[in-house]
Amino acid sequence: MEENELMETMKVSKAVAKMAIPSVISSLVTVVYNMADTFFVGQTGDPLQVAAVSLTNPIFILLMAFANMFGMGGSAVASMAMGEKNEKRVKNTSAFVTYASLGVGILFALVLIIFMQPILHIFGANAQTYELAKGYTFHISYGAPFVIWSAVASFIVRADGASKEAMIGSMIGTIANIVLDPVFISGLGMGAAGAAIATTIGNIMASMYFLWYFLKKSKALSIHPKYFTCREGVLTQICAAGLPTAIFSALMSISTIILNQILVAYGNAPVAAIGIVFKANMFITFLQMGLANGVQPLLGYNYGSGNQERFIAIERFTKKCCLIVGILATVLFFVLREPIIQMFINDKDTVYYGVKMLIAYMLSGPVIGILFVNMNCMQSTGNAFPATVLSILRQGLLLIPMLYLLNAVFKLSGVIYGQALTDYIAVLLSVYLWRRKSWKMKSYIV
Repeated sequence: MEENELMETMKVSKAVAKMAIPSVISSLVTVVYNMADTFFVGQTGDPLQVAAVSLTNPIFILLMAFANMFGMGGSAVASMAMGEKNEKRVKNTSAFVTYASLGVGILFALVLIIFMQPILHIFGANAQTYELAKGYTFHISYGAPFVIWSAVASFIVRADGASKEAMIGSMIGTIANIVLDPVFISGLGMGAAGAAIATTIGNIMASMYFLWYFLKKSKALSIHPKYFTCREGVLTQICAAGLPTAIFSALMSISTIILNQILVAYGNAPVAAIGIVFKANMFITFLQMGLANGVQPLLGYNYGSGNQERFIAIERFTKKCCLIVGILATVLFFVLREPIIQMFINDKDTVYYGVKMLIAYMLSGPVIGILFVNMNCMQSTGNAFPATVLSILRQGLLLIPMLYLLNAVFKLSGVIYGQALTDYIAVLLSVYLWRRKSWKMKSYIV
């Protein structure tokens, strides 16, 4: 099947399924990947080990901030260039995001190693959890370039129309992590540090697969140094298109740090619980994010080629899918809320806090996909600023003050509802902002 058929003429539902299903699987693989560390560390039965992994979550989220900026931005620019039949720009884009990812990863590793002690104290580590968190941070630091680039590569490969290959690359890293976690964590008795080693090795293996794809499989993409450039709008357009998602991840890291600082005042059990809930709730969030990200190349291509009618049809169908899966996933999690937490750890206090927090976090589950689709639509039409505003509001200007306010008024019982309240506000704002943009496209999109 030719790429043009998928992008231009294939039935919308079939095209969305072909692009979105591998993306959803990749997203769920990412969820399993992130759950694996917490799950196997939880099997030690030590809430302090789980708390240590929870405290270091912001590090991984920050790595994903850069990965999302280069990945989403590169995917948007590459897919639009493909729609415009601009082959050189596609190669410029893939080369730029590759070397930018590796450069930022190396810089990130140096910062983590040199400033590890103050960083972990800012994250909320105390006398009981510092050494455990230190071990995890050290081993994840030298894996930073591979963590960033393997994630970026999956976005770019998907933009090449190779959703299956993007999924395979993600699965390689995840399967390796799941296999190695029990070996390092329990078998070698390394605890949280072992989880970081397994994560790093998994990302190195995924990076090797994507390197093979770029060098041997793809005709459109290239990582040859001769195509690397920051000029001709490559740097600015990639960063601008990917900035909303990057800010979303970066502010998520900051809000997680602040949340951990607030929770540690109530003990290490709530910190351990929020780490489990954060990973468990990723299933609901990433399920819908996978749908939204999967159709991004379709949106970008059809906008670039001027096919507004198909663009609108893809947008509407994807939103319906997000609503359906969001509702079903939320109901499932509500019914199984206690077994889900107990699956990670059987500590009584951690389970108690975890069940309460999971209920609070999944309240926005049915509608959060609407936000992701609207943001991707804005990015795919080169209208990144409103999407950036939404990211800043959801994880920064709204959430952070909300956490402090709810803690001051309702204490721990209030803090846990901060994310859901912020999510609903962000969803409503995204509907308003995307409607304004759609009117300018002479189409009314709900």
